[in-house]
Order: sequence, then C-alpha cells, then structure tokens
Amino acid sequence: MPSIKPSRLTVAAGLAGAVLLGLAYLGVSPEGTMTVPDGAAPGSLTTEPCDYTTESGTLAADCGTLVVPENRRDPASDLIALPVTRIRATTPDPGAPVFRLGGGPGATNMDFPQASRLTGTGDVVLVGYRGVDGSRRLDCPEVAASMRNGDGIAEEKTLPATGKAFELCAERLTGDGVDLTGYSIVQRIEDFEAARTALGYDRINLISSSAGTRTAMIYSWRHPESLGRSVMVSVNTPGHLFWDPHTTDSQFGQYTGLCRADAGCAARTPDLAASVRDIATAMPQRWGPLAVKDTNVRVLSQYALHHNGKSQAPNSAPTVLDAYLSGDTGALWAMSVLGDVVLPDSLVWGEFASFAMIDAPANRRYYDAGGDPGSILGNASTDFLWAGPSGVATVWPDSPDNADHRTVRPSDVETLVVSGEIDFSTPSQLATKDLLPSLSRGKQVVLSGLGHTYDFWDHRPEASKHMLTTFYATGQVDDSGFDPRPVAFGDVPTSMSTIARLLIGVAVGGALLGLVVLALIARSARRRGGFSPRRSAWIRALTALPLGLGGWLLGVLVVWTVNPDDYVVSATAVVPGVGALIGLGAYLAWVRPEWTRKVRRRGLVAGVGAAFLGAALGTWALPGLAAPLTAVVGAAVAVNLVLMFLREPAAGPAGA
Repeated sequence: MPSIKPSRLTVAAGLAGAVLLGLAYLGVSPEGTMTVPDGAAPGSLTTEPCDYTTESGTLAADCGTLVVPENRRDPASDLIALPVTRIRATTPDPGAPVFRLGGGPGATNMDFPQASRLTGTGDVVLVGYRGVDGSRRLDCPEVAASMRNGDGIAEEKTLPATGKAFELCAERLTGDGVDLTGYSIVQRIEDFEAARTALGYDRINLISSSAGTRTAMIYSWRHPESLGRSVMVSVNTPGHLFWDPHTTDSQFGQYTGLCRADAGCAARTPDLAASVRDIATAMPQRWGPLAVKDTNVRVLSQYALHHNGKSQAPNSAPTVLDAYLSGDTGALWAMSVLGDVVLPDSLVWGEFASFAMIDAPANRRYYDAGGDPGSILGNASTDFLWAGPSGVATVWPDSPDNADHRTVRPSDVETLVVSGEIDFSTPSQLATKDLLPSLSRGKQVVLSGLGHTYDFWDHRPEASKHMLTTFYATGQVDDSGFDPRPVAFGDVPTSMSTIARLLIGVAVGGALLGLVVLALIARSARRRGGFSPRRSAWIRALTALPLGLGGWLLGVLVVWTVNPDDYVVSATAVVPGVGALIGLGAYLAWVRPEWTRKVRRRGLVAGVGAAFLGAALGTWALPGLAAPLTAVVGAAVAVNLVLMFLREPAAGPAGA
C-alpha cells in the first residue's frame, strides 16, 4: 500500500488532535459570562455605542456593564457585573425612560424586541437580572438532570430527588462563593436604582410582565419617588407564584363556555372541561410501544394554556385542547416528549429558586393544607416548579430581604394593570381582587380573548403601542384599538398528532438511513476488495454524519420504547449508537481483506473504541440538543486519527 508522506500525516493528525482538544476545552470551559472590570466601584457603569435588534429593525443603543454588590446587606460583599442596554429614543423630545422588567423567574431580561413600540416616548432601558444575565449565573444542572431521570418531570417518585438536587445545587453554589441570599427581588430593584442613577435619570416609567410585575410592585413600595408611571402586564400577586387549582378549574370553565359557542368545538364535545378531566384522570401509559409520561403532559398543558395566540403554537391553548379532544394517544405522547425536551431547561433554576423564596411561606401553607384537592390538571405544575412539599421552599436559602414584602402594600404610583380574560398563568380576577384595591391611582384593563403576556404583545401591536405610549404620556387609558379575539379552536397549524408522526418518522427514517449507509459501505468494500486510501478517506468523511445521526436516533428509539427514564440526548442515548455506527463505518472503509487477521482485529477494536471515546467527549463538550452533533464530530475525528496510525506499510496495491 502506498505510504503517506509524513508531512501530510502530521498535518492531518495535528488537525484531528486540535478538534479533539477543542471539544475537551468546551467541556471544561465555563459558560460565557460577564466579568467585573478591574478597579470597578459599586454603582459604576461603563457604556459604548451599540445596536439593538427589535421587531421594527435595528435601533441605536448604548451597551454597558453595571457593577453592583452581590449582597448589599454585607459590607464585604463581592462585586458582580450586570449588562445594561439603553435603546435610544426615536423622538427629538423624549419623556421619562421606560425600564423593562421581564418575566420568568429564571429568564433573561435582555430580550425585548417590542422595545421599538416605546422608543417614541423615551429611552428604553434593559438591566440584566442578577443570577441570569450577569457575571454570576445560578445554573442548576442537577435539577434538570433529576427531572429527566424519572418517569416524568413531576412524578411523585421523582420529586424527592429533584428537591435533593435543589439542595445540592445550593450547597455547590455556596461552596463556590455565591451568596444566594443576595439574589432577592429587593437586591434586583436596587440594581435598577443603581442603573437609573448612573444613567442620570430622575424618574423612570416601568413596563413589567408576569413575574416581573412582582418586582415592579415592590419597586413602587420601596422607591415611589423614583417612579412616574407603571404598566403591569399579566400581574403575579403575592402568594401566587404557583397555580391555585380552583382558579385553574374556573379558567377551564371559561374555555368550556367558549367551546359551546364555537360550532366546531361543540361538535367534538358537549363539555370541554369534562373531556380534558377524563383524559387526565386516566392518562394512557403507552402509545403502542412508546411511553407516555403523565406529568409531562399535565405540565406542558398548563403552560400551553397560558396563550391563545396562533404565534405561540404549538405551545398554545387551541393546540393542546385539540390534542385532548382528538382521541389520539399519539398526540399525548408528543406532548410527553416535548415536555422532556423543553421543560427541564426552560429556566435558570437557581435564580428561580432565589426569586421564588418570597412565596415560600405561601407554598408551604399550600402543601400543608393538602395541595391540589383534585383539579383537572392536578398538582403537577406546582410540583414541577417547587419540587413538591419538601422541595425549594424547604431546602433553598431564604433572604432576609423577603420578610417585609410578602403581602400587598398600598401604593400611590400611577399604575395600569393589563390582564388577559383567559390567562391560565396570572388570572385577571386575582389582580382585581388582590392588587387593585391597594392602588390609589390604579386602573385595570381586561382584554377579551387574550391569555398571558405573549398574547398581549402579539395581538394588535399598534393597539398595545398606542395604549402604552398614551398612558406614559398622559396617564389616560385608551384600549380602543383592541378587539375581542375569539379562541380559534379549529385553527391548529401543526397538531400534536402531526408532531408525533413527524418525531417517529424522523427517528425511524434516520436510524434506517444510518443502517443502510453502513450496509452499503460493507457491500461496496466486499465487492471491490477494499478501497484506495483516497476513496476510503472520502467515504469516512462523507458518511460520518448520516451514520452518527442514525446511531443517535437508534438510541432515541430505545429511550422512547424500553428506557423512558433516560433522556434523548444523554450520554447513554447518544454515545453507543454514534460510536458503533461511525466506528464500524470507518473500519469497513479502511480495512483490506489481504491484511492479516491481527491487523484487521486491531483496527476494529481500536477504531470502534476510539469512536466511542470521541462520541463521549463530544457529548460532554456541549449540553442539550447540540450534543449529538458534537458527538458525531468527536467520533469521526477520533476514529480517523487512530486509523491513520494503523496502516500496514507492506500491504499490496489498493483496489480502485
């Protein structure tokens, strides 16, 4: 066999080694976060011009870094850095700036494409949330792993392990020097005050949504002198950072009435709530050989029911209600799979826990009273967030900042409360009953046919822009641009049944493609008596992706059928299939029949073993849905690196 020039071999080996080292670096390197500038003082802010992308295009902005104490109660506290973006007003005569407080908790505050609706009144300012956006991020991979390694993300058997995962995360973060008691709503508000002062603003307006409205609420109690007007969309009132089962069932009652008034929906069921209850009470355990996880379906249902808007599909009420009414267990299986993929990584769990502790006493009272008494969707969604009665409320450190802010206080800040009529997350009646009486200058708008926050921003953008800018400029409320939006029960762009069949089709088709490619390599090699070095190299390069993804999808099918406690992108689901198919494919393209049995055996063991190790390295390098791709890269590079050094120099000429 012709020898390869040492220089080419050296270059190829060097490149392969560099790729593997790069994967290893990805595995050990921390997630990219901000750093505290050298010599920075508390309250300092440095900015530079930048651009910010909105739904209306790119706008001029200033991007910077704000430095604040991690815990203002501790004089010796570490400093942390937070991002600040000021999107410049588009009017020559700007009024008070609008500071945005997004929801979550456990979500970023730096993503606000609707900012362009407000720049006609003044600057729009985004201040990153401590624990999510700044130099210290409270990630809890232990929690996500626990949710996935069970029969469902909120199954009774899973909850103790998830509660323990929260406890272990708190211990790890504390051991790393993080003061978890500094990640309270009060400390967040003081971050916004520091940004307001550093930017030179006297008074500011607020736009808040969902859990961010709790921050705006406490802001108005602590610093009324700093605020002009406040708009609160989808209000989360104290003691309600979980779902009240009676209120949720009353929301189902509203949907039932809307269903009866819709000819298409009424033809499918005489009582929508009863139909959903029947399915939820006797949730199918399997769709053929595929496992359906009860709590995954329930929690995904709760979140989907937050929104009525088509733009949120398939995470929308019409889609999930169609799944229940379809009579198709496959639709429920699709929801179960999506729950596994989406929900465990949907929040930064450490920041969620630190924020949520303000409602810990209310949560403990809820569980002490027995929890859910038998509502349609049951206790799963609250268990998902709090890890059950022995979860977050009992194992996460509480901040002394919370004690004085757990009940509603009076406020004379001019406030507009915006609620959706059919919001399953933050029902309008809670804002009306619990908050509005405390607002001496408060007004509420309940928008017909709308659900949670996204519905407000998606439905009639010009109407929301006009209402907000009018209120900020004059204090008057003009919601005339909003019209009632009916629930489009029959408007389901992609049903859960369709998603189920797409998932199965992709998994089975991809796995079969990988096996067919492997068989074709074996057949061609046998017919040709082996491949030339050049042809072998091309085959190994071009078939790595279909072989690797096919191997992973084989693992996915195993997870869905016989090992549902596993996760589709875990190492146990990814590495065996990727390593086996890429290793065997590379070996078959490399080996020649005239080589000795010892050489062939050595090549098989070394090649497949290297592919397994490379796949494991790639899976470790990047988490989540990127893992299969990096596993393919790792396996392909590792097996080719090993095979470069296993060629037999005395072999005869290669076949064409």
